[in-house]
Amino acid sequence: MTSNPGEIASKVPEANAAFWIIKILATTLGETGGDAVSMSMHLGYLVGTAIFCVIFIAAVSAQIATKTFRPVPYWITIIATTTVGTTAADFATRSLGIGYPGGSLILLGLLLACLYAWHKALGSIAIDSIHSPRSERFYWLTILFSQTLGTALGDWTAIGTGIGFGGATLVFGTALAAIAAARRWTQISRTALFWGAFILTRPLGAVVGDLLDKPLAEGGLALSRYAASAAILALIVLLVAILPQRPARQPA
Repeated sequence: MTSNPGEIASKVPEANAAFWIIKILATTLGETGGDAVSMSMHLGYLVGTAIFCVIFIAAVSAQIATKTFRPVPYWITIIATTTVGTTAADFATRSLGIGYPGGSLILLGLLLACLYAWHKALGSIAIDSIHSPRSERFYWLTILFSQTLGTALGDWTAIGTGIGFGGATLVFGTALAAIAAARRWTQISRTALFWGAFILTRPLGAVVGDLLDKPLAEGGLALSRYAASAAILALIVLLVAILPQRPARQPA
């Protein structure tokens, strides 16, 4: 892959088709993997969150330490945010009794506050501007909040409204299709559309994960969480290996 000396490479990938395919799979894995540890292993949401927090801190530290975009550490960190987001959201909404609406609104507030602080501090929240440790820390904190929000929002939509996991999958899939159409046929800010799509892929992955592993009585397919997680992880590894990915770039 050649580089243009008149451009600065970002530490994160360009948002192409490969990126979105792997991102949706990663968010689905976060749901099945998080549930496998907290529910199937009977460790509980708090212990599961503690375990995944340690993994996330190690992964994001390794990712920030890299000098250039590398697909493997990047996607390991993404998966780490989805798993800790799953257990943290479940702990807040279920164990602490905040509930889906309250948890979703709190997390949305934290997410918007993070984006505002990022923009105020560095002047841009575009992915092609992420090429310093400071901007990358903002990026990963924003992603962590978005992944946690997505779990609560997905559960609220599927369970709280009663439309089920299949109905919620249709809702979020339609919303993402609308964003794709807006990108193709409107002049809406590409950065705004990116973050809108990024946030919505998480509840989509959450409800798809629940659709796979929840009991039949709850509207799921009752698949093994371990088997589903292993299959999704294997597919992610294959796609990371074969699909072309390159860093986002901005003019120097």
